[in-house]
Amino acid sequence: MERTTRFFLFVYSCFVLAAAAAAQNGSRNPTAAFHVGVILDLGTLVGKMGSTSISMAVEDFYAMHGNYTSRIVFHTKDSKSDVNSISSIIKAYGWREVVLIYEDTDYGRGVIPILVNALQGIDTRVPYHSVIPVSATDDQIMEELYKLMTMQTRVFIVHVSYFVGSRLFLNAKEAGMMTGGFVWIMSDGLANIIDSLDPSVIESMQGTLGVKLYVPKTRKLDDFTTRWKRRFQQDHPNDQQAELSIFALWAYDTVWAVAMAAEKIGIKVASFRKPRIVPNSTVLETLGASMNGPKLLKAILESRFKGLSGEFYLIDRQLRSSIFQIINVVGKGERGIGFWTPEYGISKQLNNTKGYSTLITDLNTVIWPGDYNAVPKGWEIPVSGKKLRIGVPVTQGFPHLMNVETDPVTNSIMGNGYCIDVFETVIRKLPYSIPYEYIPFKTIQGELGGSYNDLTYQVYLQKYDAVVGDVTIRHNRSLYVDFTLPFTESGVSMIVPVADGTKKNAWVFLKPLTLDLWLGSLAFVIYTGFVIWVMEHRINTDFRGPFSQQLGTIFFFSFSTLVFSHREKIENILSKFVVIVWVFVVLVLTSSYTASLTSMLTVQQLQPTVTDVHELLKHGDYVGYHKGSFVEGLLKQLNFDESKLRAYETTGEYFEALSKGSQNGGVSAIVHEIPYIKLFLAEHCTGFTMIGPIYKTAGFGFVFPKGSPLVPDVSRAILNLTDGDNILQIEKKWFGDQNACLNQRNIISSDNLSFRNFWGLFMITGVVSTGALFIFLLMFLHKNWHELKGIDSNKPIWQRIGSWARYYNNKDMNSYTFRVDGPYSTSPATNSKYGDVADPEATTCENSPNQQGFLMTDSDATHYPPMEESSSGEITRIAA
Repeated sequence: MERTTRFFLFVYSCFVLAAAAAAQNGSRNPTAAFHVGVILDLGTLVGKMGSTSISMAVEDFYAMHGNYTSRIVFHTKDSKSDVNSISSIIKAYGWREVVLIYEDTDYGRGVIPILVNALQGIDTRVPYHSVIPVSATDDQIMEELYKLMTMQTRVFIVHVSYFVGSRLFLNAKEAGMMTGGFVWIMSDGLANIIDSLDPSVIESMQGTLGVKLYVPKTRKLDDFTTRWKRRFQQDHPNDQQAELSIFALWAYDTVWAVAMAAEKIGIKVASFRKPRIVPNSTVLETLGASMNGPKLLKAILESRFKGLSGEFYLIDRQLRSSIFQIINVVGKGERGIGFWTPEYGISKQLNNTKGYSTLITDLNTVIWPGDYNAVPKGWEIPVSGKKLRIGVPVTQGFPHLMNVETDPVTNSIMGNGYCIDVFETVIRKLPYSIPYEYIPFKTIQGELGGSYNDLTYQVYLQKYDAVVGDVTIRHNRSLYVDFTLPFTESGVSMIVPVADGTKKNAWVFLKPLTLDLWLGSLAFVIYTGFVIWVMEHRINTDFRGPFSQQLGTIFFFSFSTLVFSHREKIENILSKFVVIVWVFVVLVLTSSYTASLTSMLTVQQLQPTVTDVHELLKHGDYVGYHKGSFVEGLLKQLNFDESKLRAYETTGEYFEALSKGSQNGGVSAIVHEIPYIKLFLAEHCTGFTMIGPIYKTAGFGFVFPKGSPLVPDVSRAILNLTDGDNILQIEKKWFGDQNACLNQRNIISSDNLSFRNFWGLFMITGVVSTGALFIFLLMFLHKNWHELKGIDSNKPIWQRIGSWARYYNNKDMNSYTFRVDGPYSTSPATNSKYGDVADPEATTCENSPNQQGFLMTDSDATHYPPMEESSSGEITRIAA
């Protein structure tokens, strides 16, 4: 503990620097005397320990350093009259409130600000400071202890001297405060000398925790301990035998540091600067200031050696970070349960490698006051036994949520409803019992005693110890009370009427599909027809003829597939594959269209009459809210005119107002919190719906005073409740089966089908069609390249492409369709599948590409026998 280190270092070192004034007689001997002033409280055990250690340190040091030219001489004056380690313990056990007990001296008060800051850093409150004067009698100490017993907090941090601490614990045991449920934690000032306390005092401290500086055991320390005990008995024969403490070790090491520093700077003659004497100056203020002080201070700060208490090394004028041992007073002495270091926090062993920790699992088991193993929760209902005063709102509008009644026989207050059931279930889940009673918040007339803001403020005024009910967690309320975690859904929404929103006019058949789906479908219809035409044109007479006829075929074929009435026969295997995929897409589209249109024509499409709160503002509609709710203020913040707001209290009033509407003395919407809206919709399954949420809230929570230790425990119990089936059973008990009205209450809606709903299907058919077209063109080029490359080879590329297109327009006479033994070959004069119709494309004859570079048209194929290529590359006609 840094504060303790600084305190004793200053007693034995910093006072040393200023106390060289005792050397006013000077010394000019070969061995210069270095005079040091020491202030000790020789009436205390710690002061006596320090005195013995200082004497032994001087003897031991100069016995080992006989050649030193300086020798310190101590001048002792009797004065007659520590924190992070403690905060880590508090955090590990999860205590949220502690009471500080300290003596009314500079020693007692000095560490308190640092300790409070450390506790605030772990979100732990200090509701009370118990200050005990050193001169306090046992009766005064007992009176203070009884005051502590009337409070809820049961965790006490004790920072007192040996004299006050001994009497404090003896009286605490007599007052019954060393039993189960109490927690006592000592600072190092008392814990470091625990082995030297009177056995009766140790017996009264059973179960107490403490922190003390840890000093590793060494043979040198063991030898010194034996010598120190013998010397202490010689110096103080009338005192009981004391155990060596860290204070005695610090005193010993400090003497060595000062002696080495004095030798280092080599002071021969002491010189002083006389102080300015003012009235009422203290003895210290009248001493001269040594001119060698800065050199001596620098030498001490640079000292570094292995002392009895460990490494002596000053950082920022303080001993370097030390190791503290956490002890538990059990039996006749102490029992180590762990360690604390600034680097790693708390741990069972010193060789911790897990990183910084404040976990309870990193400490050994503690035996608490009263010989208990269970960790105390840190607070209790005061011994007066009074019950918690639970304020409950008196409302009439939603008895399923909150209802308060008076027992006609016992005249006691009874509560029921969803909120009450949740609270009582949560209290039963706590690991301890809490007596409580309900107190209604009402007027003499039996009505609600004010707004819910007023209700929560009663906790701040200490009229109630808590509030249970349908109280929403709000920021303005949290400024003066604490809320538990919410136990309901959050948010503010609207209740609005619903009506049939479908306009069944002559164009209703267009509504099932959105415009983008209509246009997308049309594009894919045309594209699919074009792909089929390209692949069928050279081999299928159904896809040949005049340009207008072929264009009509493209559209007719594609659109006829929508109703599965296409008559054209497909010859190409790739075309068949494309058509199969396209027909599947058409099947899905038509089925979805039929289902959506049927729903629109036959099912009532219930739509909310209002979809946005700003519509109400825009049209100047009347809006309802629950009487006494914070929603009124919320609506005003949204710029609603107060004249347009109407307050209601019961679900029946809600129904009547919404049924009338804004134009007939009612309202267009009711703005309320979601739990209330769900209750209303459970009673009125048809005709209304919920819109929103339009505003976020944190839900319902239980109210407690600021810093109440109940808040974290109740919040954890709420989490436990809401994570299981218990909350569902409570909701079903008070709200009924909310799914029973689901089909009637919810808006029945058939959203228009959009392109986004079918983009996957369109992607499939697009990829298949494009892939098939690409494969077909590759096959065509591969098969006919020997002819295509010779067509108009000496002409520009654009003319060659036109010539290739004209070549592509010819029939593929090698295809199965047009061969002599093909299905459509009947006679040379009629190359039609019907056998008696001449080719409608008959035109003037043109020569073959191999004959003067002309293309042969369909008329050539009609009036001449089929051609074949000879081995010499010439094309000849086959006799009919």
